[in-house]
Formats: sequence, C-alpha cells, structure tokens
Amino acid sequence: MSEKTFKAYKHEQGTAYAQVRPVYDKDFYQFIVDSHTSTGGKLDIVLDVGSGPGVAARGLAPHFAHVIGIDASEGMISAARSIGGLTSISEPIRYEISGAEELGSNLDPPIPDAGVDLITAATAAHWFDMSRFWPRAAQVLKPGGSVALWSLSSVQILPATPNHEAIQAALENFRSQELRPYLERGNILARDLYVDLPLPWTLEHPVSDFDQSTFVRKEWKDEGPNSDPDPIGLGTQTVNLEQFEKRFETSSPVTRWREAHPDAVGTERDVVKLLSREVARLLHEAGVEKGKEQITGRVRSVLLMVKKKA
Repeated sequence: MSEKTFKAYKHEQGTAYAQVRPVYDKDFYQFIVDSHTSTGGKLDIVLDVGSGPGVAARGLAPHFAHVIGIDASEGMISAARSIGGLTSISEPIRYEISGAEELGSNLDPPIPDAGVDLITAATAAHWFDMSRFWPRAAQVLKPGGSVALWSLSSVQILPATPNHEAIQAALENFRSQELRPYLERGNILARDLYVDLPLPWTLEHPVSDFDQSTFVRKEWKDEGPNSDPDPIGLGTQTVNLEQFEKRFETSSPVTRWREAHPDAVGTERDVVKLLSREVARLLHEAGVEKGKEQITGRVRSVLLMVKKKA
C-alpha cells in the first residue's frame, strides 16, 4: 500500500500534528529497551521509521548513542528538525527523508548494512509495504538486532463520561457513516491492533533472517483486575472538547474528508465540528454545563517485537 496523506504534509501540518498527538510514556520506551537488551541487543544506533515529527525518536534518544528518524514526508521531517532532540551522548538526532521500504538506502551516506541495533515504528507500520520493509530491515539490522512495531486503536468512551454509551454510539456512527469512504487498509490494520500485519514468515517470499521463536505480541486492552499495566501510558485520558477536536483533526480519514470537501473546512459543516456538536449535545443532555464538557476515553495498544538471527 502507498500512504499519500501524511506524505503530502507541509511543515505547518507536521508541526500541528506534533502539538496534539499524545507522547508515549517513558516507561514504555524503557519496556522496549529492556526487551531489546535482555536478549543481547546493544544501545548504539536506533532507526525510527515513519518517524513523523519525531515523537518516538526523541523518546528513545536518552537510551541510544545515535538516533536516526526517517519519514517519507518532507513536511514531517521539517517539523522534526525544527523540534530537534539529543541522544545519550548529546548528539543531535538525525532526521532524513526516506521511506520505510528504502530504510535509508537513498541517503548520503546511506544507512549501513548490519549497522542498526533497533528498528522502531510508532503507529506507522500499517502504512508500510511490509513485503519490502522486512527484507530491507534484515539488511540494515545487526545480527541479534530487534524490530519493535507498535500502534493504537480507536478511542473507547469510558463510563466516567456522562452519557458515555450515547457518545460511543455517536463516534461509531461518525466512523461508519461519515468517514467510511475515507478509510484505507492501514486504518483497518491499526484499528484491529495489527492482527493482519504481514510478518517476515507470512510473506509470499518469507524473510528467513528473523527468528520466529523470538516473536512477541503484547496487547493492552483494558484496565480490569487481570490486565497488565499499560506501559504506553495512553490508556485512560480526559480531554476537553477543543482537545477532542484537535486529536481527530490529525487523523488521516479526516484529512482525506477535508480534501474532498474543501468548502466545508473551518465551517460548521466540517465533519469534526459536526461530531463535536453532537458530543456536546449529549453531554448537556446528561447535565454537563456548557464550557465544562470533558470526555474520558481509553485507547487499546499493541506492541510487536522480533529479533534478527544472531
């Protein structure tokens, strides 16, 4: 599949994306680093793929001597460079324009073969052509290096939100009615927590460099008594209506909807405004005062990790 929406982002869009997208908890990065090092992984070079404005690259930077973030979008990389970030040895993070299928082969100098300790992709792998990503990942990883891919699902409204069932129904209607024509396969892969994401051994031409016995799939779905703590740190969040709108504005289906309806953008006919008004109405119906509207929700998350054979 070829992702076009985020790839076309300008600098301003990349900056806006960075401002409203949630930051992963430091404990989650520690979880990945511990998993990587416990099986012999080193902390020299990490390559963050589909890095966007550099959220994960900056989160991983304190653990690695050298950090490279790559993205196919010039606007995203421009935003990442303007924000910056330093590694564990106070070296600036290197941000470059390169797709997940090239993994830096187009750069000068290119990403060296067998030179990377850890490859990561934060809520991005569902846009990759995995049949090209996995062979290239095997090429640039050191023997015993790791790949860590993670993603988030759609938000679920929790009972702490007044009238939560009706608001959840409004969200589902928003997705199924207004946004269905603008959903792409990548959106479905992320929603389903990567259950169908192609892995090295499921490809038409399997990539034998990866050790299937090291594969780990970790899901965090709920906060019940038998649930593991969610190290991603995005489990339960409370936002106001303005924050709620800004989160949805950066989703790719909304971007595509707005591209198809340019005259509605910024008006009361905008798809995000329509949803926000309905959520506000349902909150007011439950007795919430105007100006005090808040929504409490939870996202489910998944982490996939696998190692290259030593």
